[in-house]
Amino acid sequence: MISIIPPQSPGEWLAWASALVTLFFGLLCFFAPRLSFRIMRLRTEEGIPEAVSESRATIAGFYLGTSLVAIAFNQPFVWMVLGAGWAFTALGRLVSIVFDRGNSSFNWISISIEAALAVAPLLYAFGIVR
Repeated sequence: MISIIPPQSPGEWLAWASALVTLFFGLLCFFAPRLSFRIMRLRTEEGIPEAVSESRATIAGFYLGTSLVAIAFNQPFVWMVLGAGWAFTALGRLVSIVFDRGNSSFNWISISIEAALAVAPLLYAFGIVR
């Protein structure tokens, strides 16, 4: 049986904070997909329910899966997966800023949040913050 042990050190708190924010984003995308699309500044076309299912499936599925597994198993490699996921998200946004003319305050705020969510579990996973 899996027992969830709450964080015991500053490094664990950093990793958990990233996982809990990711979990919140996943729950938001799963239970309020239209609201999450508005926050992300995305629009769906009328009469295409598959667009809403992308929020519940693709986005929420990744966020919920990685955050819940990280919290449940509390292992360095799982924290690396969570951190790497957010790091590549930030990288994708940076590429978009450079190549897609996405130089907006929304993108810079988002990349800052994504980078923080990447760094937190990686600092703990690599033993930089214990």
